[in-house]
Amino acid sequence: MAVKPWKIVSSKMEKSFRIFNLRTDRALSPRTGREHDFYVLESSDWVNVIPLTRQEEVILIRQYRHGIREVTLEIPGGIVEKGDSPEDTARKELREETGYTASEMLLIGTVYPNPAFLNNRCHTYLARDVSRTGKQDQDANEDIEIVIKPLEDIPGLIRRGEIRHSLVLAAFYRFYMEYRASAISY
Repeated sequence: MAVKPWKIVSSKMEKSFRIFNLRTDRALSPRTGREHDFYVLESSDWVNVIPLTRQEEVILIRQYRHGIREVTLEIPGGIVEKGDSPEDTARKELREETGYTASEMLLIGTVYPNPAFLNNRCHTYLARDVSRTGKQDQDANEDIEIVIKPLEDIPGLIRRGEIRHSLVLAAFYRFYMEYRASAISY
């Protein structure tokens, strides 16, 4: 039997927060004919940026993440604001979080962060030929340290668990699969 989409019986906005809305959907199972409630976090799309210098260095960031109450090693990224394109957001987040700008920004992939209960996408960009053109311009709720690593160190950072943010792992997976397949050694 082929799996089919469920029919939405009702949809209700429960509460709105700054970065997401909570929605309750009631949906009908095409297999059982029963109705079930689903809780959806509605969020704007997100972006991630892999900033790469001419010298094949990656501009990483270290920042505090309150959800896990730890400091993580990541790539720049953020929420796509209404009216902005993902590429514009990628350029803005790179500049604000690191002070770097890119001569070229390439979309290398899009993923669904968690389609079980999130409705958004995360777009990953490769920022080529980045250079420092200014100072960081952090939001009030950000404390970001810039960390520069050779591209060849990234697989080791991932293996050792120093990079463990799932969307950053997905970004580097796409990068290595599409752009650097021959560069990985095991």
